[in-house]
Parts: sequence; structure tokens; C-alpha cells
Amino acid sequence: MSILAAPPERREEVDDGALPIARRRHPWRWVTAAVALLLVAQFVHGLATNPGWDWSTFAQYVTARSVLAALKVTLELTFWGTLLGFLLGIVLAIGRLSKNPVLQTIAWTYIWAFRSIPLIVQLLFWFNLAYLYKTVSIGIPFGPEFAHFQTNQALSGFTAAVLGLALHQAAYSAEIIRAGIISVDQGQWEAAKSLGLPWRRQFFTIVAPQAMRGILPNAANEVISLFKGTSIVSTMAIAELFYQVQVIYGRNGRVVPLLMVATVWYIVLTSVLSVIQFYIERHFAKGSVRK
Repeated sequence: MSILAAPPERREEVDDGALPIARRRHPWRWVTAAVALLLVAQFVHGLATNPGWDWSTFAQYVTARSVLAALKVTLELTFWGTLLGFLLGIVLAIGRLSKNPVLQTIAWTYIWAFRSIPLIVQLLFWFNLAYLYKTVSIGIPFGPEFAHFQTNQALSGFTAAVLGLALHQAAYSAEIIRAGIISVDQGQWEAAKSLGLPWRRQFFTIVAPQAMRGILPNAANEVISLFKGTSIVSTMAIAELFYQVQVIYGRNGRVVPLLMVATVWYIVLTSVLSVIQFYIERHFAKGSVRK
């Protein structure tokens, strides 16, 4: 006995929308979220109830004039270190990508040297440069001297800090910029050349916008690291944020609330830099596939 298929006209059409939808269960997500919320609640409760945090002292100094002045110094160190570091980094990246072996060697040697020496050693070296060179002269090498000045007068503590931060930052910025440029597909260069565009238009209108997508995330990380790393210049007795906090809790003994003052300002300004990074990245992401 054979079973015959129903005639086409008798087949019932099934509406996909009428089919029941079975949702996937994710119980471990809820468990993880509950545990995370419980830990956060315990931490917040400890912040509110533990007298060791001494929030009254924190409120007293978080907007104190001396702290805000020190915060300004920190921002100035970050700005000049970033600006000069990336400008020099661009020059070094061009040298690394150059076909000139002399420029390649100079750029590679600079990057190797400044990435090998710890930042604190570089800062202390520039801070004590007057020990090696009492005066600095300007003129023709092995020839007449046009001007000279005392090193201590020309190189203040702040200038030495900016110089050390910028030269150190340049070594890392150069590699970030070089990596972004070489990440652009070679076909983009060839297509630009085939259109007969001048070299500047090839680079600034076609290559650079694509390279920025790879440069920006790492460059933003370097800026944020430099902002927090300015605390290392406290070893040079420069009145930046961390140094000023140390001075204050050295007088009143309130270590924890004063450290929280520095911590909160670092968190706030790092968050601002992250927001700026987001909008800059979104601008250069125009035309990309990812959203």
C-alpha cells in the first residue's frame, strides 16, 4: 500500500509569522549581573560608611586653589609633551619610512635609545643638565660663538620636564604613526598615483584619513598615559597635581582623602579625553564598513 502525496491544491500553507518563537535562556548572564551589582553595592556602602575615607577632608581640598593650580601645571605638561612629542614623532616616522638609509638609521637609533632608557632617568638627566654643561653657546661648530647663556637660567624645572616628556613621547609616537601609514593598503597608493594626483594630495586626501583610523586609538592611549605619567615629574619637585597632593598630606597626615583628590581629578580628565577620542574616531570612521 503506497502513500500518495496530497495534491498541490490541498496542501496547507503555513504562515511563518504564526510559528511560536522560543527565546533562548541566559541564566548565567543574570547570575553574573547580580554578583557584579552586589560587589558594587558593597563597595559603595564601604565608601559611604567607612570613616577612613574622610570625605569632609576630600571636599575641602578637591577644589582648593593650590590643587587647581597644580592641576593646571599637569595639563600644561600634558599639552606640551603631547604636541612636541607628536610633531617630532611625525619627523621620526618619515625618517623610518624614507628610502634614505642615513635618515632610517638616525630615526631608528633615536627610537631605540629613548625607548630603552626609563622615563624617570631621562627626566632627571635633563633636570641635572647644568651639572654637565654650565653654559650653552650658539655659533658655528669649532668656529666663532654668537651667543651663550647659563644652562640653569635657560632650562628651568618645568622646561626640563616638558623636554623629557616630549622626547620620550616622540619615540613611541613615531612608531604609532609609522604603523598607521603602513597599514594602508598599497593599492590605495597605486590608485592615487594612477589618477595623476600630486604627492601631497595623495597623502592628505587618500592615505592620511585611512591611516588615522589605525593611529587614533593608540595615539589616544599614549596621550592618556602621558597625562597620568606626568605624576613622575614629582621627583623633580615640580608642583603638578600628585606633588601638590603629597605636600598637603605631608602637612596634615590625611593621606587617603588627598590621594582620592588626585584620583578623582585623574578619572574626570581621563574621561574627558576618552569622550574627545570617541568623536574624533567617529569623524575619521566615515565611509568605513564598521559601525
